[in-house]
Amino acid sequence: MKTSKRPRAPLRQSYHHGDLRAALLAAAARLLEKEGAEAVSFRAIAREVGVSQTAPYNHFESKEHLLATVAEDGFRSFVVLQRAAARTRLPRRRLQALGRAYVGFASAHPQLYRLMFGVGLADWKRYPSLVEAALESCIPVQQALADLPSGEDGSCWVATWAMVHGLASLLIDGKLGPSDADRLADRAVGWYAALLFGDDR
Repeated sequence: MKTSKRPRAPLRQSYHHGDLRAALLAAAARLLEKEGAEAVSFRAIAREVGVSQTAPYNHFESKEHLLATVAEDGFRSFVVLQRAAARTRLPRRRLQALGRAYVGFASAHPQLYRLMFGVGLADWKRYPSLVEAALESCIPVQQALADLPSGEDGSCWVATWAMVHGLASLLIDGKLGPSDADRLADRAVGWYAALLFGDDR
């Protein structure tokens, strides 16, 4: 007599490599924002995604490599935000919008911002794509300052970065309330831009 085979339980859908890498990065970004860079580990993200503890090693050679990739993705997102802010044609207004976007990004993603602009990643030279993404994020402000007299845009770019970075750091360190930061960023960068370009530009 033939016996009927018992139906097999459906297999758990497996990740393709690209999907798993993206899932691990998303898990790392969530854990970073929730608990900080120190809390990010292969074990923690593997547990959240539902794979073995060794699975992340198929995509990242170390925790630093993982965090460098998270930071790179952060810079890519930051560039999109900066480009959107840079659509304003008037140089003064454009610089002001870029300042708001910078501080707004830090406010929305404080731990990611610290990773991107802090000292958490020891050796950037090991990650050329991270360096490339970071440099690309500088271009919108450099372009906004391109109308300044020759030789001044470089020093003004550093001064602009120092201003918005200082405001962003005060905000995410709890020294300013969110509403204060938005207002101060708008006024401070607006005042600075008016000094550079004049009130009518």
